[in-house]
Amino acid sequence: MKLVRFDSVGGASGDMILAALADAGANMKVVRTALASLDMERVVVSAKTVARDGFRGTAVSVRVPGKKEHHHRNLRDISRIIARGRMPADAKKTSMAVFERLAQAEAAVHGTTIDRIHFHEVGALDSIADIVGSCIALHSLEADTVLVGPLPLGHGTVNSAHGVLPLPAPAVIELLKGRQVVNVDESTELVTPTGAALLSSWSDLFTAKNAGPTTVVRACGCGFGSRTLESRPNLLRATVMESVGKKNGDGDEACLVLECNLDDIAPELVGALTQSILEHGALDAFVTPVFMKKQRPGMLLTVLCRQADRGTMLDLIFHESTTFGIREHTVTRTVLDRKIETIKTKFGPVRVKTGIWKGRDITRSPEYEDCARIGRANKLPIRFVYESAIAAARKGTPDRK
Repeated sequence: MKLVRFDSVGGASGDMILAALADAGANMKVVRTALASLDMERVVVSAKTVARDGFRGTAVSVRVPGKKEHHHRNLRDISRIIARGRMPADAKKTSMAVFERLAQAEAAVHGTTIDRIHFHEVGALDSIADIVGSCIALHSLEADTVLVGPLPLGHGTVNSAHGVLPLPAPAVIELLKGRQVVNVDESTELVTPTGAALLSSWSDLFTAKNAGPTTVVRACGCGFGSRTLESRPNLLRATVMESVGKKNGDGDEACLVLECNLDDIAPELVGALTQSILEHGALDAFVTPVFMKKQRPGMLLTVLCRQADRGTMLDLIFHESTTFGIREHTVTRTVLDRKIETIKTKFGPVRVKTGIWKGRDITRSPEYEDCARIGRANKLPIRFVYESAIAAARKGTPDRK
């Protein structure tokens, strides 16, 4: 499991976060390609190695050539821009989660709702690129967990679209509620709304799983901001670590179990809910017949998910079912390492998943949809195709082309 830890000396902004990730080994080619696919004007992202205040690191510049734009985009505008981009689905999901958190903070500050919020500075194309680019960079590092150390906060005032604001900016205070900060003697903005939104969202979305106490440092990157501070380097560090644990079936993974009893809902709606839960990333979802109070027949809905998907699962269950409450508890599961190969059978190619325990292949499972498709095409029982795929897999004849 990979962890990315952020430690700040000089604050955190979108370009500093992207620079730190780039310096730690994030794939900037993937970032640039994805940003170029967004439904907006051309954005130029440049990264260069710099040496400042005795440290070597990376500085990133994100700019939009041409005329100065008028940016008053709302959440729907930004959602449309991100949706049309060519990037991993997880990166899209994370990017939208950051903007939604920022909208919630702005709505709380201005006493309104998120659908009425118009982003000003953060709605600019360079700021959108900062957030989306940082999310893509984080996913390119295959991060499972994000840890954020205490963030330094400056003092003074800052000019904004809403006039003169105190520092830290109101949205930053809202975003950092409940998190550790350090007050420092710098009369400038150290943590920007973009930086606060990224780091607070990531630390919740990529929550610590059962990583174990021992980790190995794999890479370290330093990102520099554009300002020169009075008493400290304007530096943010990203450290990439990997947990040292048991592998090949010996490793434990912490998951969340959500449960609720249902007795006043049409069965077909429960089936639709279960399917939707699985499509939204649940590890498993199933229904068990139960007798409830007064011996009423009902159903127990059980969902197994990652901690990061808790909010999504709660939303789905509450919106799509009739329950008034959901129980939850943390469990640990042991999983096999696995590989998927395409196996040549006498009926056609079938994908087969193989489970690996302590370095040995111990179980195989053909892909049901492949077997069903071939069975229908050849008017054969699915069992025949299934057994043929298992036999071919045991002979070790994968199609590796």
